[in-house]
Amino acid sequence: MSGPTTAEKRGTREPKGSSERPSRTGTRKSRFRVPGPRALLIALAVLALVAGGIWALYGSSWLRVERVQTSGTEVLTPREVEAAASVPIGSPLVSVDTDAIEARLLRKLPRIDTVEVVRSWPHGIGLKVTERKPVLLVEKGGKFTEVDSTGTRFATVDKAPRGVPKLVLDVASSPSLRRFDADRLLLEAVGVTGELPQKIARDTRVVKVASYDSITLELGGGRTVFWGSGEDGAVKARVLTALMKATPKAGHFDVSAPTAPAASGS
Repeated sequence: MSGPTTAEKRGTREPKGSSERPSRTGTRKSRFRVPGPRALLIALAVLALVAGGIWALYGSSWLRVERVQTSGTEVLTPREVEAAASVPIGSPLVSVDTDAIEARLLRKLPRIDTVEVVRSWPHGIGLKVTERKPVLLVEKGGKFTEVDSTGTRFATVDKAPRGVPKLVLDVASSPSLRRFDADRLLLEAVGVTGELPQKIARDTRVVKVASYDSITLELGGGRTVFWGSGEDGAVKARVLTALMKATPKAGHFDVSAPTAPAASGS
């Protein structure tokens, strides 16, 4: 008697694992569990803390702006700074826009170089001011415009600050103006003042610019220094210091070519 045919074998063979695989929906147990009373209490406590914190920051009277404190002023007064800052007294401290206050101060008070606006919990705003320092003065109409180390003209005053040299731009007929405008020549003068040794800087009365490569310093006692251009400033400063030590009675110094300096007069 012959055995089952190939077709019969195929027909009767059960799919692999078909009888043992459990139903995905019928037999698998759900893992979702209903939170217990303890978990619900914890969640409610967290929500209460968050809500209380938000209320304390924004709704209560505890953390509101009551005072403004200013530091770092020299020429400006704290009252001037605080008036320009316009800090919203009585507002929630957390809601104060410190960036807006900073921008407002820099716009209204050009004498301010930088300012840091900080929250001083629980009731204060601090304004930490750094003022610009004049390195040159431009005189016009009996008033003096202060210029800082970046060449920025930031304030006009009636009286010249002590120890700040006056800038004289005598460039009306200078061929340098074809390539360098007055603002560029002002920057060259500023650069020269920044290179001067401290002792010479204190003794400088006038910085005269006739052209890009003709800058002269007028010192106390009628002495002059022909600096030339603003190039090689650090080298010229060292050479000038040595030249003055070597010829203390000289009245005129030339460091325009620092490899061949000269001194003359008395």
